[in-house]
Amino acid sequence: MLNLDDFYRARYVLSNMVRRTDLIYAPKINQESEIYLKPENLQVTGSFKLRGACYKISQLGDEEKAKGVIACSAGNHAQGVALGAAKYGIKSLICLPEGAPISKVEATRRLGADICLVPGVYDDAYRKALELRDEFGYTFIHPFDDERVIAGQGTIGLELIEQLPDVDTVIVPIGGGGLASGIAFAIKTLNPKIKVYGVQACGAPGMLQSLEHQKIECLDAVSTIADGIAVKEPGELTYRTCKQYLDGVVTVTEDEICAAILALIEQHKLIAEGAGAVSVAAAMFNKVPVKGCKTVCVVSGGNIDVTILSRVINRGLSKSGRIYTFCVELDDKPGQLFVVSQIAASVGANIISVYHERNDDTSNVTACWLRVQVETRNAEHVQELQLALKNAGLKLI
Repeated sequence: MLNLDDFYRARYVLSNMVRRTDLIYAPKINQESEIYLKPENLQVTGSFKLRGACYKISQLGDEEKAKGVIACSAGNHAQGVALGAAKYGIKSLICLPEGAPISKVEATRRLGADICLVPGVYDDAYRKALELRDEFGYTFIHPFDDERVIAGQGTIGLELIEQLPDVDTVIVPIGGGGLASGIAFAIKTLNPKIKVYGVQACGAPGMLQSLEHQKIECLDAVSTIADGIAVKEPGELTYRTCKQYLDGVVTVTEDEICAAILALIEQHKLIAEGAGAVSVAAAMFNKVPVKGCKTVCVVSGGNIDVTILSRVINRGLSKSGRIYTFCVELDDKPGQLFVVSQIAASVGANIISVYHERNDDTSNVTACWLRVQVETRNAEHVQELQLALKNAGLKLI
């Protein structure tokens, strides 16, 4: 059973290990709501995960510490365990999916942990960690389904209540459910009137599906840019806690996640990983009822793989109406490119690239296709360009 006293004890123990992240006012995320960000991406390890991991390790007995600890993780929990183990001078072994971002793997190694890369996803790393625990007697530090880990994560809820006592809504990412369980339990215990919503990626809706079907279910596969919440199966304790305390769970698409990452970069100079941005995406695209509400989005982590950041930004630009690609069918004769360029310029769109193709599949033998990518201001600007092209008699493909 979760106990609020344990949450306050965790806050005391963690006071010299973690940052008490300040709220950031974010008026442009959703102009119909008063949005604040809880930037856990600014923690020492770049994620909230060190709260639960460090508190759990602090409560181990001498015999358990002597045997060392083992954990499984997509990356963020790994760094939290590695840091906590190093602080208490004990050995740590981390099992990571072999597809985990190299930046997270190397960051974990730099904190002093031994690394075991496991083929597959998080759940495969989890099974491997249990095998090694049984073989060598390590103490297993679960990433989410543990009372003390949840208590550590729940210290964020205690901070939120103190920082914004009149908050109406809190939006939290969900993978296995440890963060959502901790925050929801702490907030609902102190003030049941506050709404708490969980957010998952469309490609990894394990908790949502389990809650809808009233039983814990394991997904066949997960696929999302939000690797930190790419969990096939929620925990038993986290499932029960989320079922009791959450006001709802929603999902966001990959494009919405990318748009949220871009918004955080541009508007607040914050780098968020996919899992950290899902709460912001839910607020941006009105996946939860935030209109007229004082809302906090928990940005749970910032350890994004920099090698994919440019692709994420491009997807975000497209989703936000900042980049638009269109294809028109034209008569294959001189001056047609000039016509299209004039139309784009007349509405203030900036051409980035042009690709011309003579296509034998068109019904008009003398026709060609012109694919153009332009910079635009927003979705309304895209609609203005589309209307201008149609009014000029051009056929949009």
